[in-house]
Amino acid sequence: MRVLLTNDDGVEADGLLALHKSVQHCFGNDVEIMVVAPDRGRSECGHSVTTSRALKIEQVRPGWLAVDGTPVDCVRAAFGTLQQEVDLVLSGVNAGANLGVDLLVSGTFAAAREAAMHGIPAMAVSHYRHPAIPKTWDHVPRWVADTIRDFGEKAERRKAGQDTDTTMLWNVNLPAVVPDAAIPPIVRCGVDTKPMAREPILEGNLLRFAADFHARPREPELDVDRCFTGHMTISEFSQPFFI
Repeated sequence: MRVLLTNDDGVEADGLLALHKSVQHCFGNDVEIMVVAPDRGRSECGHSVTTSRALKIEQVRPGWLAVDGTPVDCVRAAFGTLQQEVDLVLSGVNAGANLGVDLLVSGTFAAAREAAMHGIPAMAVSHYRHPAIPKTWDHVPRWVADTIRDFGEKAERRKAGQDTDTTMLWNVNLPAVVPDAAIPPIVRCGVDTKPMAREPILEGNLLRFAADFHARPREPELDVDRCFTGHMTISEFSQPFFI
């Protein structure tokens, strides 16, 4: 299996390394991993692309390439010039949740969506963080192993024409619970479309918006509510233009 990894937190982000370890944990020697990620943090860039200049690509270590562009630029670079055949694209692990309407601005999800637009099975993975819970990464391979393995197996069956009904764009969020606890329960759920509550604050000619992410409005049983109550959420999309 040939797997492309990317993110929006940058090529040196701890979450990307955790994702790399997770894929190795799942597939062992039966996987070829290529990393193509932004050279620095590009959070909340959405599905933006670079068209006004050439992109600079540098190898930071064997198999790890940095692009001075967006996450979508990275996927396009990988597909267009760096590696012609990819079986699976995984984006993340983002340091912070990508839930509900956040998907409109998430660079992590945009990278997965771009891959899905090209017909490649893709999954975005993010980790909800809360000030009361340690922001560690060592637990991630243990938590996501079954999900990545399940997704990879379904992608293989789909490629072989054995599972044409499987949705191949997933958005996964890990909850903010104690890292050494049992693996959180996994639920499949829809995406919450309630907007974030933001208070405009005008100071002279400067405007900023204040929001309490952890107390955001949410609908019961949808992804925000489920993740905030300790579940690992999986939202599946039948096509990449859902939102």
